[in-house]
Amino acid sequence: MTQTTSAPHHEDGTAPPAARFDAVVEAAVRQGLLGEDGPVAGFIDTEGVRASVGTLHDAFAATPGVLHTFAAKACSLIPVLRLLADCGMGCEVASPGELRLALEAGFPASRIVLDSPAKTREEIRLALALGVAVNADSLDELRRVDALRNPGTASVLGLRVNPQVGGGAIGAMSTATDTSKFGVALRDAGAREAIVTAFRERPWLTRLHAHVGSQGCPLELIAAGVARTYELAEEINATLGVRQVTSLDIGGGLPVNFADETVHPTYADYVAALTAAAPGLFSGRYALVTEFGRSLLAKNGFIGARVEYTKDAGGRRIALTHAGAQTATRTVLMPDAWPLRIGAFGPDGTPKGGPVLAQDIAGPCCFAGDVVAYGRELPELTEDDVVVLYDTGAYYFSTPWAYNSLPRPAVYGFRVVAGAGRDRTAVTFATVRDAQSMDAIAAESGLAHADALVGRSD
Repeated sequence: MTQTTSAPHHEDGTAPPAARFDAVVEAAVRQGLLGEDGPVAGFIDTEGVRASVGTLHDAFAATPGVLHTFAAKACSLIPVLRLLADCGMGCEVASPGELRLALEAGFPASRIVLDSPAKTREEIRLALALGVAVNADSLDELRRVDALRNPGTASVLGLRVNPQVGGGAIGAMSTATDTSKFGVALRDAGAREAIVTAFRERPWLTRLHAHVGSQGCPLELIAAGVARTYELAEEINATLGVRQVTSLDIGGGLPVNFADETVHPTYADYVAALTAAAPGLFSGRYALVTEFGRSLLAKNGFIGARVEYTKDAGGRRIALTHAGAQTATRTVLMPDAWPLRIGAFGPDGTPKGGPVLAQDIAGPCCFAGDVVAYGRELPELTEDDVVVLYDTGAYYFSTPWAYNSLPRPAVYGFRVVAGAGRDRTAVTFATVRDAQSMDAIAAESGLAHADALVGRSD
């Protein structure tokens, strides 16, 4: 399906970011993807995703042997994962479900990495049988791997360490604090010696893994954690007298700028920070693995939602929309940590103008805190208008919360290309996920077992 609508262009024929997304909103409304029958939907910029992946590869271009994996939790939608595989990415997974999605998306097992702090024996057994790389999260898990590992497995096996370099601005996103649940705490008494011993006893253990955190973590903190992991690898190899650690999984976690459209920090900034903290990291001594997620997709997607009603309460204007905690969960529950930019559009999908008014943008969930934005200065919203939640291409619409049994929203990929005439833009959509039906909600809620708890005498 294709929709053509007006938008300005750069000299190279591409639309600037804001105008490009404006054209997409208008096209989505005209084609019925947003409106009465589709009150909320997610949208992914497929060419934007390809460009972001290209920027990542360019930043590491001077370093041989890098496997860039996408953190599946950031957008667990098979068509998006397949797009990323087509871009040359691997995949990092943290559950049996994510492993299944990665395989269905077409990632070769050799380009999949399994991370999780609570892997079952069956998860480990399956990963080893497939040849998926596994990062053990604890010394106890290593002992479990001892019992399950077939010497012929193709899996690369590693150990996750917690470099304990501290937390960033968002505690829930910081994984290298003194008491983090992830990895072997490197600075705890006896831990370093135990890690060296673990490698000495297991010649097949060849990788170290560390991840400091993501949103809210400054580059210097991330780089410090990677540097400590690099130093540990050097120590292990020197102590054992053999180059046993051959690869380092340095995680992902590049923060995203949610304040405006600019991308910072960049992947080039990230590489520069790592180079300063651990100069030998990019020498080729170690193969590298990365696990980026949010930074690849956040700015390449948005949520569009219809305004169902507006009202005034206590001197405050409230716009009630269909985008709330069920899809913008983190923003609703932690608004100071996860603020989003909001766009206002008319019923025809064109940007609204006129005087601005402080308005709350509320969602459909039946609890008072379901508010996406408080007191935002926007053109006055009215019934049937559309609001856009920018920078939501990662996590937001791909991992919805089933509160109030609200249906999962439809998701569409889009491409924006030059259309007819110098000042025209063509928008083409492809369905990534259909909106969840009422039948699917009932089935998920145990419809097949409706009589299981009634009419029983035992």
